[in-house]
Amino acid sequence: MKKKPAKNRSANAPSNHLRIIGGQWRGRKLTFPSIEGLRPTGDRIRETVFNWLQFELPEARCLDLFAGSGALALESLSRRAEFCLMLEKDGQACAQLNSHLVALECRQAQVLNTDSLDWLAQCKPENELQFDVVFCDPPFALGLWQRCFELLESKNLIAEGGWIYVEAPKNESLDFPSQWQIHRKKSTGQVDFYLLNRAS
Repeated sequence: MKKKPAKNRSANAPSNHLRIIGGQWRGRKLTFPSIEGLRPTGDRIRETVFNWLQFELPEARCLDLFAGSGALALESLSRRAEFCLMLEKDGQACAQLNSHLVALECRQAQVLNTDSLDWLAQCKPENELQFDVVFCDPPFALGLWQRCFELLESKNLIAEGGWIYVEAPKNESLDFPSQWQIHRKKSTGQVDFYLLNRAS
């Protein structure tokens, strides 16, 4: 999600819509709050990314670091991910994500209203909390990629052989950890997106 700090939003601000494009909830339309700077990863990018991940998602444990509208997390759950932890700083967005889980009768997910970097920093590596798929699509304007990469590695949060999806502005200079190998990369418009594999 491309999310900037919200300002001057009304409690009655209009909602926007996203469509789940595959899996058990294919075609379901869901709303997300009209918060400045927040938008879902587009259908075309999601279709590509989830084609890349189609054989990795069943029974996978997923982490969506910047859940926003829920487009990536809900798509994963629709495609039979075992569990997805969604981190989101905006309280209004969190409330909407929880509402979606209720409407979809989904019990394989948890939404945490938290700052993602704070949550990562507080994780203890000895807890053996690991994920098979991690989505890292932070607010573009804040430049959080490198700190996320460092914390994911130092806290050992990605399982060996796990997958990391990264979305960034086109031509953004990213320094991936040495254990992460670029499996796929594609560009569309002003966005580069990557699927990386953490070496086992």
